[in-house]
Amino acid sequence: MRDTPYDANRCLEVISKMFNLAELWGLRADGTNPRRHIPKYGEQKRERYLTDEELQRLGAVLENAETNKTEPLPVIFAIRLLILTGCRLGEIQTLKWSYIDFAEGCLRLPDSKTGAKIVHVGPAVIGLLQRMKDHDDRPEGNPYVIYGTLPLKFWTDMQKPWRRIREKAGLSDLRIHDLRHSFASLAVSSGQSLAMIGKLLGHTQVQTTARYAHLMSDIVVDA
Repeated sequence: MRDTPYDANRCLEVISKMFNLAELWGLRADGTNPRRHIPKYGEQKRERYLTDEELQRLGAVLENAETNKTEPLPVIFAIRLLILTGCRLGEIQTLKWSYIDFAEGCLRLPDSKTGAKIVHVGPAVIGLLQRMKDHDDRPEGNPYVIYGTLPLKFWTDMQKPWRRIREKAGLSDLRIHDLRHSFASLAVSSGQSLAMIGKLLGHTQVQTTARYAHLMSDIVVDA
C-alpha cells in the first residue's frame, strides 16, 4: 500500500490493535505482535480551514439544496450541525433525540471517540434541532436526528452527497473533517483560549488542541 501511505498507516493501526487484543485474550503469546517493528509512513498533517467567504458559499449551497430538495434533508442538517458544533461526523450521524437536552442547551453523548461527553451548544444549534424535530419529512419513531432511508436507522453515506455539495460551493479540496477544524479556527478568531477550544472540541489531551496554537498569532499580536 506504499502508493496510499495514509491508508497504509490506518491499516497498520487496525492490525496492531487486533494482535494486541489477541495477546490480551490469551490467543497469542505476549510480545508477539508482528506490527511492533514496522515503521509508519511519514505524514504531513493537513490543515484546511474555511474562510468567512467560503462558509457563506457553503451555507448558500445548503440553503439552495433544502429549498429545491436536490439533496437529502438529513445530509443538509448533518453538515449544518457539523459546522455549528465542531463534533466529529460519527457523533452527529449517531446522534439520537434522547441525547439532546433542549432545556440545558447541550448534547449528552454516551459514547464518542474519547468516551461519554457533554457538548454545550448555542441557540443556533438548538433552533436547528427544533426545526428538524418539527419537520414534516421526519419519519415517526426513528430515534436518530440524522435519520436514514431504512426504518430506525441513521444516515450512513455522507461522502457522495458531500462531494456534490462541496463541488457546487467551489470547495473541492474540503473534507468533512475540515468542518471541525474550521469550528476551532473560528473559536480562535473570536478570542477563545486553547483550553476553551479543547473543551469545545471535547479533547482529553492538551497536545491534541495544541495543533491550533499557530492560529493564535494575530490574537497575540493584538494583545
